[in-house]
Amino acid sequence: MTTELDPALAETDRRRRRMDHDHPHYKWVVLSNTTLGTLLATINASIVLISLPAIFRGIGLNPLAPGNVSYLLWMLMGYLVVSAVLVVPFGRLGDMYGRVRIYNVGFVVFTLSAIALSFDPFHLDAGAIWLIAWRVIQGVGGAMLMTSSSAILTDAFPASQRGMALGVNMVAAVAGSFLGLLIGGVLSEIHWQAIFWVGVPIGILGTVWSMRSLRELGVRNPGRMDWAGTITFGVGLTVLLIGITYGIQPYRDSTTGWTNPLVLGAIAGGLLLLVAFCFIELRVAQPMVDIRLFRSTSFGMGNLAGLMSSVGRGGLQFMLIIWLQGIWLPLHGYSFESTPLWAGIYMLPMTFGFLAAAPIAGSFADRLGARPFTVGGMVLMAVTFVALVMIPVNFNYWVFAVLVFLNGLGGGIFTAPNTAAIMSSVPAAQRGAASGVRATFFNAGSSLSIGIFFSLMIVGLAGTLPNAMSRGLQEQGVSATVAHDVANLPPVGSLFAAFLGYNPIAELLAPYDALHQPGVNAELLTGKTFFPHLITEPFHAGLVVVFGAAAVMMVIGAIASLFNPGRYGAELVTVAQPPGTTSADQPAG
Repeated sequence: MTTELDPALAETDRRRRRMDHDHPHYKWVVLSNTTLGTLLATINASIVLISLPAIFRGIGLNPLAPGNVSYLLWMLMGYLVVSAVLVVPFGRLGDMYGRVRIYNVGFVVFTLSAIALSFDPFHLDAGAIWLIAWRVIQGVGGAMLMTSSSAILTDAFPASQRGMALGVNMVAAVAGSFLGLLIGGVLSEIHWQAIFWVGVPIGILGTVWSMRSLRELGVRNPGRMDWAGTITFGVGLTVLLIGITYGIQPYRDSTTGWTNPLVLGAIAGGLLLLVAFCFIELRVAQPMVDIRLFRSTSFGMGNLAGLMSSVGRGGLQFMLIIWLQGIWLPLHGYSFESTPLWAGIYMLPMTFGFLAAAPIAGSFADRLGARPFTVGGMVLMAVTFVALVMIPVNFNYWVFAVLVFLNGLGGGIFTAPNTAAIMSSVPAAQRGAASGVRATFFNAGSSLSIGIFFSLMIVGLAGTLPNAMSRGLQEQGVSATVAHDVANLPPVGSLFAAFLGYNPIAELLAPYDALHQPGVNAELLTGKTFFPHLITEPFHAGLVVVFGAAAVMMVIGAIASLFNPGRYGAELVTVAQPPGTTSADQPAG
């Protein structure tokens, strides 16, 4: 083993010092602009989540009708999948051609997509396809922004301030996913297209500002694009995420799609392509991602912990939305149509907890090391997941608010130090690719959470919901035949109805015209309390499965964080020198 100064890092450090001398406020300009870009990208990842009812009403399409569920799934996951798949290739392109250049192009693509989304010339199916297509293109711009921002920040800030800077940036990334829920809820009450309008002026401002202000400090790592690696990675991850997401669709007599040969084939094929990608990257002369980066415990275990945190956070958002919109808010007098807005408002304590902790944790980790914060944040999140299972479904709000605040606090304590540890563990010339890998785990976690947590909740509901549904419907005058048929429909229909702010019982009974039959108590069935009371016990059974799994994920993340070496301030790279390589080729270890 030898210890040498990374030449690329030394050159980047020289450029940074010169910029600090000539333009002492430059690094704060970088922090402000990249935070805006990251915030814009992540707000738009979640803003549609809570605005789907208004969007589908606006284009005149019922997403719960047979044949339309695919539109719903792609509206949910199109942006997330594309941004997850492309961050690594764009990270490599940033290393080759300049991280600032890729970042600036990202702002342009994102803004043009926002303009196209802000007016939809079509309705019904064509309207949905227009929105999905431009959301996919917007995901390309979001991937450029996210993959470049961390690398640009790491170049601009010295190690003594890196945790603070990356902490602020990650506050924007994670808080954006929370704030998108609130902003989407508010704007969709004004007009469904307003959720896309908001990105236009901010995008234009960010584009002009970044082009005029940002400078390239990182050393370029010229070379050829690794097309074999890019294609196997892009296709493999896309197919894998699509397969997992479609696992929530029922298949034949099964309540989920996990027995569907197409779903299983997609998952197997995606995994095989990703394995092939790893072998390719170990053999090509200029890989898109140097797999040897994962020899660094900080890099490998930090990304594993980040994935666990991202999956848990995404799953928590979905479950809390269903919990609030389908049960708690209607029981407390809110109409189903108004629940998306109020769900965003009642989830604000989680955002406050994250915002309170992340910048402070990043600053302290600069001085004390990352390990106590990454482990402690994961443990706190695991405890809150267990505690959320222990409170009643019709909870006292202040107990709920404290628990989700503590969950957000744990996420804030973990995120900034973990990001700084990951980004400081790699050679400077590979920071773009490393930032892309980190962003891939971050974005893929959000996509994975859709398939994983919805499937777990469906499995939890399937054992208890049918009997409760059949009995409850018959007690209100619905015929035994219709009650039996409705009760044995896949639970995903009830979940999506609650998730979208629709009246679940009205949607389920509509195809049978049961609400207009003699003796049926339609007013009670479609009221604010029947469905919440009906689903309370089955939902809690599902919640135990879902949040139990989330707690396990947080424990895995805490164990992975124990491998973090602690301090990340050293500017030296320790490498094992294979023949024909230099220290710049090797990851920190």
